[in-house]
Amino acid sequence: MRHQPAAMEAPPPPPAAADCLFKTTAILEEYTILWNQKLGAGISGPVRPCVRKETGGRFALKMLLDCPKSRNEVKVHLMCCSHPHVVQLHHVYANTLQLPHESMARARLLIVMEMMEGGELFHRISQCRHFTEKQASQVAKQVALALQHCHSLNVAHRDLKPENLLFKDNTLDAPLKLCDFGFAKVDQGDLMTPQFTPYYAAPQVLEAQKRHRKEKAGIIPTSPTPYTYNKSCDLWSMGVIIYVMLCGYPPFHSEQHGHCVPKDMRRKIMLGRFDFPEEEWGQISELAKDIVRKLLRVKPEERLTVDEVLAHPWLNSLEAMDNVLPSSNFLMDKVAMAELQQVHAEQLASMRMPECRVTLKPLTSANNPILRKRKMFRTELCTGCQNDAMEQLSKGDCCPRDITANDNIQCLSRLACHSQSAEDQAVGKLRDVIAQCILPQQDEEVEEWKLCQAMHEAWICCHHQHLLQNALQSIGWNGSFFEERVDRLRLAELLRHFIEEEEKHQ
Repeated sequence: MRHQPAAMEAPPPPPAAADCLFKTTAILEEYTILWNQKLGAGISGPVRPCVRKETGGRFALKMLLDCPKSRNEVKVHLMCCSHPHVVQLHHVYANTLQLPHESMARARLLIVMEMMEGGELFHRISQCRHFTEKQASQVAKQVALALQHCHSLNVAHRDLKPENLLFKDNTLDAPLKLCDFGFAKVDQGDLMTPQFTPYYAAPQVLEAQKRHRKEKAGIIPTSPTPYTYNKSCDLWSMGVIIYVMLCGYPPFHSEQHGHCVPKDMRRKIMLGRFDFPEEEWGQISELAKDIVRKLLRVKPEERLTVDEVLAHPWLNSLEAMDNVLPSSNFLMDKVAMAELQQVHAEQLASMRMPECRVTLKPLTSANNPILRKRKMFRTELCTGCQNDAMEQLSKGDCCPRDITANDNIQCLSRLACHSQSAEDQAVGKLRDVIAQCILPQQDEEVEEWKLCQAMHEAWICCHHQHLLQNALQSIGWNGSFFEERVDRLRLAELLRHFIEEEEKHQ
């Protein structure tokens, strides 16, 4: 077992000092926001260009709901952004702002960052017809330098992936920079929340997720010493990125796509089971394979540290390494890349939102419109059963008897059978979304998570309703989450109209 060099610890700024970094003046006094343009989209909404009025300089604007999690993201990013391979932050505004599509203003953090016009890492590689091993080595070195800076500040990024690696511009020697510190955290020996993106997750992070779920479900008692991991999870992710850069596909993948990491893919990651197929790897150097092997070690203590990565011969080789890699051809496959991004989006929709501890009211005291309607429906069914019984009596088909508890059970059985039809199930899910839209909101971020969860369940049930799907996509729904803040009243009205039309045709 090798001894890992201790990281230089730098505590985050004191709360009072950090809060002074947020400007309370109106951003619109200093910047013009180009609302009709998008630079990218994420779980928190699109990143838009903005122009500084005083100089005419162009910047990228990221908008987050103002909450402790968002403030932590900004503070950690500010700790790291002085490095040439980390996207710079210029200003952060704490404003109450009403977006063009919203019915009310919301408290937000408006993050003005440097403009990155060169695109994401894998997109750039796909556009390069002759992407060589030497170029891959230079890219890996820039990623390692960014990680070295973060780790020297004791910050674990925890979401290292190609989408978070951007080129400054479109020139050949444009610097590559690390962005998106939404998962980042100061490593104080307590990294236990399972934050990850599929394909790039380290075994320790998957283990943390597994234990986290079991503890929540009460399958295992909450341990007095929780299972934790450390900054080495970033080095595993770097190994996966290097592997994909060299050949064009991830070392750990599955034929099954879904909300959770499939069992076969999870097993491969936990065992560190991957190979180098001769067809793509035959012309790739042994040094490249060596760094991948040493980064994709299951045990963190056996994995390369970031300093050891920077000292590895592959990043410092004087050889030409001008062999053209097959990765650009694979990454040009838009269908395959879209599938990868869809899996990422599905995971992020369920991961980036905070957990919500729900306290359920007793059914007898809950004043929920959906429950009231179901109760009325059950009463109608019971009346229907009683009418059936009277009709049977008139025909002499059965003995006279009163409606008893058995009849209620039969009514509930009929109700269950009725609700299991595909149409009723879809309508029921849509009504759940409507209820989520009109219920009072307490925590905005939690309510957004609930709405996305309800909408995703309804989306699955309504896969055959193309008109509805087109209407939802027109307001920013991508199948997993809303790319922009949705107007809840407009969404509720859209779904109500659709349900009414469906009921007319039934």
